[in-house]
Amino acid sequence: MRLERVNLHQKLLDLRGVSPEEALSQVLGPLGIDSGQWPPKDAGARTPIHTHNFFDLDLVETDRIFHLRDIQKICIDYRLRFLDAKHFKGGIPQEAWERIALLERRHGTRLGGFKIVAPSKLFKLEDKDDPLLFVPMGNGYFYLVHKWGNDLHPLRKWMMWPFKDAMNLVIVLLFASYVLAALVPQGMFTKNPADSHFWILFLFFFKGLVAIVVFYGFALGKNFSPAIWNSKYFN
Repeated sequence: MRLERVNLHQKLLDLRGVSPEEALSQVLGPLGIDSGQWPPKDAGARTPIHTHNFFDLDLVETDRIFHLRDIQKICIDYRLRFLDAKHFKGGIPQEAWERIALLERRHGTRLGGFKIVAPSKLFKLEDKDDPLLFVPMGNGYFYLVHKWGNDLHPLRKWMMWPFKDAMNLVIVLLFASYVLAALVPQGMFTKNPADSHFWILFLFFFKGLVAIVVFYGFALGKNFSPAIWNSKYFN
């Protein structure tokens, strides 16, 4: 059976906890503007800022509006980063620039405050994993401008599960230690194997794996996904 690759846009749609209409009202409400006054008359003359961009609500594609909490969950689950586009080193394709130009023409505005969701390594070197380009709309909501590249590996979420928190990592180490201990023939070390010998071997493997993980983590300065999803620093 062939596993389907992960489409992050679809995953975000599955996570969205409010209707498109509620999302729009939550974008506008804190700014003190109702839908009949949006965009403001001077929107075209304003310099885009990082907190929000102005869109023509009649032209907005509501399946592209997502709250920061949903983006955060996707980043933590799949160990991705959500950073300003200036940190992105993977190269933004021509179709993304064309999409930006098209949105600016349609909405009569100039977009700014671009942010990208992508794997950490894409902020340092080129790859082909599913980047998403966003701009802020206000009140913690972001508009998905463009998606390019391949979808994520179908098992990426599970491969990154140990890195969500310390408890997940300990569970994986315990399971790995149990499997390793079970694979070692009990008669290898003694002619009269007992249950206690298995658990001693289990603890030996567990301590060894913990030591390796701690050494690797400290040596490379690794951290858990909730601590790095929006960090511009390497670790």
